[in-house]
Amino acid sequence: MSRAMQCQSCLPRGSWNQLHQFLPGSRGTRSVYLCTASVPGTAGSCFLRKILPTRSISLPRGCARYQGGSQELPAQPSSSRHGLSQLRNVAYSDAIKQHQKRLSAWFSHQPNEERQFGPSFSLDAVHVDPVIRESSLEEILKPSPDLTIQNQLQQPCSQVITLQNLFDVDACGRQVKNVVLYGTVGTGKSTLIKKMVVDWCHGRLPRFELVIPFSCEDLSHSHAPISLRRLITKKYQHLRDVVPMLGASNLKVLFILNGLERLNLDFRLAGTELCCDPNEPVPSSAIVVNLLRKYLLPEASIIVTTRPSAVRRIPGKYVGRYAEICGFSDTNLQKLYFQMRLSQPGCSGEGSAGSSSGEQENLVEMLSRNLERHNQIAAACFLPSYCWLVCTTLHFLYFTRTVPPSQTLTGIYTSFLRLNFSGEVLDSTDPTNISMMKYVAKMVGKLAYRGVMSRKTCFSEDDLQQCFEVEMKTESELNLLEVFRSDVFRFFLTPCVQPGKEHTFVFTIPAMQEYLAALYVVLGEKKTLAQRVGKELSEVIGKVSEDVAVVLSIISKVLPMRFLPALFNLLKIFPRYFSRLSGKDRDAIAHTMAEELFKEEDYYNDDVLDQINSSILGVEGPMRHPDEAPDDEVFELFPIFMGGILSRRNRAILEQLGCSIKNLAAFEIAKAMKKTVIRNSRKGLPPSELMDYLFFLHEFQNERFTAEAIRSLRTVNLSSVRMTPLKCAVLAAVMGTTCHEVEELNLTSCNLDTSSLRILFPVLLRCKALHLQLNSLGSDACREIRDLLLHDKCVVSNLRLANNPVGEQGAQYLAEALARNRSLTHLSLLHTALGDQGAEVIAEHLAENQHLQELNLGYNSLTDMAALRVVEVAKKHATLDKVHLYFNDISEDGKRALHSLRMDRDGVRALVFLTAGTDVSDYWSNILTVVQKNLPFWDRERVRQHLALFLQDLESSRRQTASPWRKAKFLRVESEVKKMLGELQQETL
Repeated sequence: MSRAMQCQSCLPRGSWNQLHQFLPGSRGTRSVYLCTASVPGTAGSCFLRKILPTRSISLPRGCARYQGGSQELPAQPSSSRHGLSQLRNVAYSDAIKQHQKRLSAWFSHQPNEERQFGPSFSLDAVHVDPVIRESSLEEILKPSPDLTIQNQLQQPCSQVITLQNLFDVDACGRQVKNVVLYGTVGTGKSTLIKKMVVDWCHGRLPRFELVIPFSCEDLSHSHAPISLRRLITKKYQHLRDVVPMLGASNLKVLFILNGLERLNLDFRLAGTELCCDPNEPVPSSAIVVNLLRKYLLPEASIIVTTRPSAVRRIPGKYVGRYAEICGFSDTNLQKLYFQMRLSQPGCSGEGSAGSSSGEQENLVEMLSRNLERHNQIAAACFLPSYCWLVCTTLHFLYFTRTVPPSQTLTGIYTSFLRLNFSGEVLDSTDPTNISMMKYVAKMVGKLAYRGVMSRKTCFSEDDLQQCFEVEMKTESELNLLEVFRSDVFRFFLTPCVQPGKEHTFVFTIPAMQEYLAALYVVLGEKKTLAQRVGKELSEVIGKVSEDVAVVLSIISKVLPMRFLPALFNLLKIFPRYFSRLSGKDRDAIAHTMAEELFKEEDYYNDDVLDQINSSILGVEGPMRHPDEAPDDEVFELFPIFMGGILSRRNRAILEQLGCSIKNLAAFEIAKAMKKTVIRNSRKGLPPSELMDYLFFLHEFQNERFTAEAIRSLRTVNLSSVRMTPLKCAVLAAVMGTTCHEVEELNLTSCNLDTSSLRILFPVLLRCKALHLQLNSLGSDACREIRDLLLHDKCVVSNLRLANNPVGEQGAQYLAEALARNRSLTHLSLLHTALGDQGAEVIAEHLAENQHLQELNLGYNSLTDMAALRVVEVAKKHATLDKVHLYFNDISEDGKRALHSLRMDRDGVRALVFLTAGTDVSDYWSNILTVVQKNLPFWDRERVRQHLALFLQDLESSRRQTASPWRKAKFLRVESEVKKMLGELQQETL
């Protein structure tokens, strides 16, 4: 019996009721605690001296009586007692406020991953409460076989209960004191508890006057006996003035025990003795057991969070309510989370909130539509943890402007696993104490690897049994598998929702399959039986031989047995031999990585970043018909994740999760991989595959390896790759590992903008030929190009800006650059909307340039005056010998003036037509090739008109020449022009 109950029994009923109205929680009163000495028999050993409001009451003599003797309360003047009550009341209030302040600061603190992969958000800003469903022990022990994620998504949960109502009376009208809140990994148990504590700190949980949270992981490491009061003051020193009143009043206290699966509790009396004294030192587990028994502090409320496998550790008679966290089983909750998270101010990065607000809204809208039409991602986002991963990945894809070493896709997935599995042991009752992540890498990684190798993403029950149950031989292994199935299985695998595949399983997030397969390979789990036995024997023999050799070497100095140490040194041969075999195993890992990275069947897929984007946001357009054959599965992230896992930072995080990858192993894998990777990269990769290769080098985070690989790339062709800010940052980071000049960088039709040019600025400086056609680069971008060309380290000699809306203002910036640039020799401004004013500006500054050799101003609506002005300046230029002026609005008089130019006399040649007097121009093929390439982007009617003029000019010149050879050349060119006109009319181009 507790002291509170003993003292209550000493009071007459009327006296107890009279006292109760002045206890904490009574309306209109403020309570203070007068604590007594904890040693029985000393003065004031009663649990309670007085709890007074601003008025005083008289306590019956029996209240001051203790077992084995009595001790009357010392008489004090009324005014003295009143003043003491006020002082203690203030101290209590201040302690609670300080407790709330510190808890709020601690539980509002976001993990490193929140600040690392996007702006940090408070729980109040982005928290969405998951669905909580009232359950029962019978339902836990006998789960329904039909309770799949798909069913939970389609059917609203019955018996839904809110966090604030967990301690309401049960169906029988009894007050609930103990609540067990359980859920599988990733459903949001810890986050929900954080939110609960923060709510109490801000006054949104008025049911309780004091909340005391404990981490069961922390308690599991405390082996010395300790009292409950000492335990509380040890964790929360500021509560030292409040703790003595625990058990001494009707203070509404809530204990939170988070992660009960970390404690080995024994509710048998033989295992854990009864204890009702909060001052008595006992093991931490005994404190928890007696709190749940309601033998210690029976009036306290307790909420326990745990995984499903540990729910049965608490006998049902000690639990008032079971509640299951069902995650975001309603897709509306998923949409709400995404909207709150992605619409936060600052999500798009500093300085870009205004320009990116529309992009944020577009992301939310696309994600919402994909949730509605693609049930598989809705099944994944059933887990709040995966909602976080989706938002973090989208932030990485869309709002990353720089990529420090911590910003990698592999880093996101590794940190995501740390958020969910850090310090987690699969089963605390198992003597092996295997970490949960190590078990997952071994078991689920095998399934993932087999899927990658066989190019499949759906797995049958037979596939699962072959990976999980084939090697089960002991009771311990079967117990671990049972815990894994109940607690972790749904985190990684979920029932497939595609029609016709309802009885198969897929990875909750597709990329997670490739990550776990990569982890499985890099950890060296892909071994034959002989390799595993050999490793174990080598370790045992190595340890024994070293110890024996040391002992015998000491003995041999005294006794004549010098041959024995040499004999035992022979035992070391086997470990050394096995180390050579393990080296070959690392060669195999490197070979697998290189082979998967350069698979030719994947050469013409989208790059991996676009694939991830499509998997999250979906593909806009008509849905695939169910009977239509699916595309082949693509696993291009697999080798990239292998490289990313080998980075130093990710290895450090995996070490915390129990997955150790030694520095020597990473070094040897990189060494073995270097020759193969660099040799394959020199073959000339398609643009999307080259982007994947650059992304692999970024994920690998090995600067020396990357520098050697990049030096071999003299030409970088990324044409038609959608260069997002992230891809630009990756390109800049990877190319920044060296300082060598790049012969050619082709960024044609890459969706570049001004910010992209800023990110790529250090790379562009080192490129001799720079292709920026078809990128919608306007005047702001031209300002960046001007700064680039005026930089003292710029080596750009060939700049192509065709089919960009440069305009008159952009021409002004480019003209300023021309005047002082020393490297540029070829400049193409074909179809850049210059007009006469833009051409005049360029002509004005062209005279100051001393290095330009070729200038293309074709298709810019130039009239005679502007065209002739440019040609007049070109005549006086020291090096400029070729000016392109075709497809401009030049009259017949202008044509005749331009026709009269002679290279030997005027020093410049104007390319206006396909003819040169009575002969075919030497550049007719170049002009038609340019037209052919740009037809998809030009006004076809205008192109048709200009081609018709070309044809008339060719026919006129052919009639004027008498040479059969020249006539034949004219006819050939005419046939090419007629062919293009015919195709234009048929709209086949």
